Amino acid sequence: MGARPELFPPDLMREIRDRFHHTDYCPILKEPRVFFENGGGSLKLKEALAVNAEIEALPDQEGRQNAASAYLTEVLNAGRADLHLLFGSEALGASKGQVISGETGTRLLYRLIRSIALAAPPGPVISSTLEHPASLDSAKQWAANTNREWIEVPFDPKTGTVSAENYAAAVTPDTRIATIIHTSMLTGFVVDLAAVSEAIRAVAPECYIIVDGIQHAPHGTMDVASYGADAYVFSPYKTFSRLSLGFAWINDRIHEVPHEHMLGKTDKDWELGSRDPAFYAAESKVVDYFCWLGGHYTNDADRNTALRAGTAAMERHEAALIDLLLNGDDKTEGLAAFDDVKVIGPMSLEGREGIVSFNLQGMTSPDLVQAFAKRGIRVHARISDGYSGHILGALGIEDCLRVSMCHYNSPEEVRQFLGALKEIRAAR
Repeated sequence: MGARPELFPPDLMREIRDRFHHTDYCPILKEPRVFFENGGGSLKLKEALAVNAEIEALPDQEGRQNAASAYLTEVLNAGRADLHLLFGSEALGASKGQVISGETGTRLLYRLIRSIALAAPPGPVISSTLEHPASLDSAKQWAANTNREWIEVPFDPKTGTVSAENYAAAVTPDTRIATIIHTSMLTGFVVDLAAVSEAIRAVAPECYIIVDGIQHAPHGTMDVASYGADAYVFSPYKTFSRLSLGFAWINDRIHEVPHEHMLGKTDKDWELGSRDPAFYAAESKVVDYFCWLGGHYTNDADRNTALRAGTAAMERHEAALIDLLLNGDDKTEGLAAFDDVKVIGPMSLEGREGIVSFNLQGMTSPDLVQAFAKRGIRVHARISDGYSGHILGALGIEDCLRVSMCHYNSPEEVRQFLGALKEIRAAR
């Protein structure tokens, strides 16, 4: 787990940044800014929003006897095929499952967990305290609503993640649902999904495993064929596209779970109502972008190969940014050089993905956010609320500053952040 750090060449870095809206300028404040708040929503690809607007303007729908309707069907089918590539489900062949959409990633997680909880035989639900409320709260609520025991899987504050051993200690043979987060939105550490799934299935082979991949999706390759899970969910607004939408991959096993559906359609169909082709067209542009990026690292014309070369290059660039933030270089001191900075989790690149969270002695994190804002840097404070309180409590802290980067961020921006931090420390 962990990519070899390798920054994009400068010319490619400029091309990448030019493909996104508002890379270095806030359109509301009308001033330059560094965007290190990608965990709350990524920058948006220009091509994704452009094609979305173009198709959204069409008055036509699927299922009509006209050329525009046929075109929209093609757009939807192409979008679904591209999503299978993005999820990595093509590798499963004939049993590649379904790609479905919903109002948000959170909504999809709730729907999947609710449907399974209502249909499965008696038995507990297990979740980790590392999780976002999107899966954690749904698991708790639907365990209670269906008279099931909810079992807590504690994560390790020292590592910032949850392990297969942690799940193995909690799972029982009659466990019916297990939820897992792929990457923590607070610690930034990745969970070894394949190992966790294997540990669960060794004890409870019939357990349904639902993965929240919302924080992972903008930072690395998705590969549902290797995870051993039954469902995987992500949100496009954190992955360079539209807000108010979620996508999920579900396997053939979940197809069979009773769920609400239009009675005129097959009982394996999970989609409700008309799908918006513009959403799918925007997602195809995201896949196009990954393939374009991958084309700088492979000559293979295969779309799947190019996509994965692109996401792998993205992972390496982000690893280099995090390494610079933590350890600095011959030009800049990193966080490890500051004895009044306490980084959450080990001061290590291994297993980190896009996020570094820390505390600065003598300042609350909300105050630190404002101090960085005055210096043109957008970051976020995680406080003890309904979203983060359970994780912060396990870490033994009240708040933390979250620095969340994406592959379009540059090493110069990291150096600007570290320079601003030195100023803030001196001005306390």
